[in-house]
Amino acid sequence: MRFGVFYELQLPKPWLPGDEARLFHEALDQVELADRLGFDHAWEVEHHFLDEYSHSSAPEVFLAAAASRTKTIRLGHGIRQVIPNYNHPARTAEGLATLDIVSNGRVDFGIGEGATRLELGGFGIPAREKRAMCLEAAEQIANMMVLDPYPGFEGKYFSMPCRNVLPKPVQSPHPPMWMACTNRDTIKVAAQNGLGALAFSFVDPEEARAWSDIYYGIIKSDACVPLGHAVNANIAMVSNFSLHHDRAEAVRRGHEGFEFFGYALNALVAQDTVPGRTNLWGEYLARRGDRTEAVVAATAGAATVATGIGTPDDMRAHLAAFQDAGVDQVIFMQQAGRNRHDHICQSLELFAAEVMPEFRAARAAREAKKAEELAPFIAAALERKRWMKPLEDHEIPVVRASVAKAQVSGARV
Repeated sequence: MRFGVFYELQLPKPWLPGDEARLFHEALDQVELADRLGFDHAWEVEHHFLDEYSHSSAPEVFLAAAASRTKTIRLGHGIRQVIPNYNHPARTAEGLATLDIVSNGRVDFGIGEGATRLELGGFGIPAREKRAMCLEAAEQIANMMVLDPYPGFEGKYFSMPCRNVLPKPVQSPHPPMWMACTNRDTIKVAAQNGLGALAFSFVDPEEARAWSDIYYGIIKSDACVPLGHAVNANIAMVSNFSLHHDRAEAVRRGHEGFEFFGYALNALVAQDTVPGRTNLWGEYLARRGDRTEAVVAATAGAATVATGIGTPDDMRAHLAAFQDAGVDQVIFMQQAGRNRHDHICQSLELFAAEVMPEFRAARAAREAKKAEELAPFIAAALERKRWMKPLEDHEIPVVRASVAKAQVSGARV
């Protein structure tokens, strides 16, 4: 099993001078620590206009900074908003390739659509068409990273003439592609398109097994037709994360923040919002009361608590259940609400020292067996793909100069 860390860059109000800068730099410190400890992935979201919930509107900048401070950890867009209203596909392709070069081939490319009216309305995106817009753009981004030159495209949601999109990524044919998934329906869409599933929902192992069965059942079927130039058959699931030898202390350090994460997301989707005038943290505290000690009491006598918040033994039980369910990667949501930087770092260190080694020990054999089993199905899926045809030299259109030759020849320096 592989392990990742995940960042929304949450900043509950009230905001004091320097709070945003502190948040960003502490997150970068955490990614650097995770790299030293042997974590596999660092995932960064892209959201816009979501006060308190996410201040990560330029993940390409954050990930580039992380690339300069790390050596082996993979750097994931979890996700990049690929609809052209957010980011033109050519700009996304250029940014991905550049990040892949400066990180020496450590980029993962998750695609997403956005879900809130704040984001969709802010960029003029019709909610009913966002899925189609996302998939159309993502396929062309993959083509742009591979084809030399990119032949151009006339689509429903964006068009572009033939151009050579540069640079090209280090990874061949392009960075692994993923898709944000929140339910069984989006798990199906990811599998049908040969994309890794970034399951950004907190589900129990039984539901995770159902998602895994659905996903890999489609990967092995004729319904899988890759969107990109490769199939990335993997499921990653997000989990709570707060670790301490004393379970009660783990709950006190982490539970409130993760509960706020869910509250804030639901509020931004389901409630009216006045931009710049939210009070999500204050509303959350007023509604929840002092629940933390109730959770401490409720979990005190349990043999294990498989929620991602607890002792190393609790975490082992939690991860074993997900591994048995067919999950390939667990992504830890450790930065949420007002969770403290020092507590997050201590949890990462404890996990790496006492939990990670036993799960990493079996990883190579498990992944080799999986790759062998899926190889014929992936080959068949790639055979079904309708590839964008590269242009022959004589087919590449000439881009006419904007200044006449006679004027250029007569110009003086």
